[in-house]
Amino acid sequence: MPVPIPRQRAIPAVESGQAQAASPRGGSAEESAKDASPTGRTPDTAGNTTDKVENNTAHTNLTLLLIEDDPAGSPIVPDMLDQAGKPIRVRTARNLTEAGRLLTDDVHCILLDLALPAPGHSDSEDELAVLRHVLELAPRHAVLALTASGDAERGAEAVRVGAQDYLFRDELDGRLLSRAIRYAVERKRSESAERRLAEGRLRAQENRRLERGLLPTPLLEGSTLRFAARYRPGRSRALLGGDFYDVVRTPDGTVHAMIGDVCGHGPDEAALGVELRIAWRALTLAGLCGDQLLGTLQQVLEHERADDEIFATLCTVDIATDGRRAGLCLAGHPSPLLARPGKPARLLPYDNNGPALGLLPGARWPRMQVELGAEWSLMLYTDGLIEGHIGQGRERLGQDGMTEMVRRQFAEGLRGEQLLRAAVNEVRDLNGGELTDDVAVLLLDRVP
Repeated sequence: MPVPIPRQRAIPAVESGQAQAASPRGGSAEESAKDASPTGRTPDTAGNTTDKVENNTAHTNLTLLLIEDDPAGSPIVPDMLDQAGKPIRVRTARNLTEAGRLLTDDVHCILLDLALPAPGHSDSEDELAVLRHVLELAPRHAVLALTASGDAERGAEAVRVGAQDYLFRDELDGRLLSRAIRYAVERKRSESAERRLAEGRLRAQENRRLERGLLPTPLLEGSTLRFAARYRPGRSRALLGGDFYDVVRTPDGTVHAMIGDVCGHGPDEAALGVELRIAWRALTLAGLCGDQLLGTLQQVLEHERADDEIFATLCTVDIATDGRRAGLCLAGHPSPLLARPGKPARLLPYDNNGPALGLLPGARWPRMQVELGAEWSLMLYTDGLIEGHIGQGRERLGQDGMTEMVRRQFAEGLRGEQLLRAAVNEVRDLNGGELTDDVAVLLLDRVP
């Protein structure tokens, strides 16, 4: 399964440099700063000090949250500057409870005193318990560990656990700390980007494996027929929709092809389509055909569907061993298109079309015998290919429009994958963008 991405807090526009930060009284930050204390910092509701946000859209001031039990004795100097020369704002918290309240979206970095006790832990249990707690509390913030100068081993262990860097308490000055904050923030951003990239690659690999497992692998060994297929789910970023297809060759040499469409476009419909495809393959290889096969598939659908109103259309074709004749069964599905050299492409007979699966208990589906000829191309498709609009109006392509399109493409010499790719792309272009319905198309060619 794709690796879940933790839900992240929204980043304010001020932090992203896309909006101006207003002062509490509606004036500019420069005006507010004149009324503030000499250090340019104002007390917050907890009695701690926070720097005012400057009205600057080009550069957003960095904000540091210092977590230390004695912030008044901290060696941090108030005139730290970021890379743009702007003051680094400082918030202070005496414990983790205060830190949780001050950890808002505009905080970029946390400076944590590793000597601070963690709730419910003693130093003997885990000397980095407070760091682990903060990393859990603020998973997307950069963290700097603050430790004694003789405790480099503990600092290095803090980095291994998840801090971006460690600093010695008695060796700090404003310049060193400013540089460390900038480094930690950029390193955290780099780590987050690398993690998202790795998750994206893993998700893509998982999706490809899932898609290979859900889409069929044609079983045509020993057959002279050529096979091609195109599949495009209608749901955004979906692997599969409610459309399904398959092709197998049974031991007697007959080639069986099927294409179907479960009503709806959600994951439940996609799952039901996969179940019907697998059931069709198993029943076909077991020797069932025509009305008996479709009746059994209807029983499968009735048992597996989540709602009694769900139905599925289906088209099945069984091609004789000589390749010149075929049996056709339609269950509420559009009729296949037959293209032959020297003759215009046409739709196969639609007169004996039976009802869609799941609509009528005890329904029957007549099997029609059709002549294919010595050389032919047979295209099976779902209604997503014919229900796209033509331009900005309400007119749809329809079967007649699709037939004319394939006639032209066939006359241009397109065959196999090229023909299907051109057909699906042209239908999408005529629609003025992506199609909302699922599209499945398969093509069988016989070339003597």
